[in-house]
Amino acid sequence: MRKLSNEELNRKSVTEFHASEKAPFIIVLDNIRSLNNVGSIFRTADAFIVEALYLCGITATPPHREIQKSALGATESVTWRHFDKTTDAVTHLRESGFMIVSVEQAEGSVSLDKFTPERGKKYALVFGHEVRGVSEEVVSMSDVCIEIPQYGTKHSFNVAVSTGIVLWHLSHKINNIE
Repeated sequence: MRKLSNEELNRKSVTEFHASEKAPFIIVLDNIRSLNNVGSIFRTADAFIVEALYLCGITATPPHREIQKSALGATESVTWRHFDKTTDAVTHLRESGFMIVSVEQAEGSVSLDKFTPERGKKYALVFGHEVRGVSEEVVSMSDVCIEIPQYGTKHSFNVAVSTGIVLWHLSHKINNIE
């Protein structure tokens, strides 16, 4: 066994990425303070070919050296937009036909393993501040909250890790990969 070279991975060019059919997800970042997390989420969004990334509130926007360090060029492939208020982004997405899904521990939340996205629907996946999570106002605007099962002493994952877990799981389910 040996590692594959970058050429052997046969990855899309930025032009091919832009022309590709996108996954039915827009990621909404609700006041993410860490630029490294923002960059990591750009990279994850690229890996799963998401439709767009909405950066809200204090969430930093490209170009920025600290975002670029972890994004590794994904700010060029992933479409992004900034909103001053997350609630404005959520309102816009709802009016555009998206189901609003906050990733948060909340009353009545659904375990990620029990949530199945439907083909043909579009999903706005809201991820919150590293300490405070998704704002209460946005949680109350959500159609559903999903929660990642955890078994240790900590009550949350890093936001970039959560984004990867949720996108992998939902992509896996929506594509009926068994």
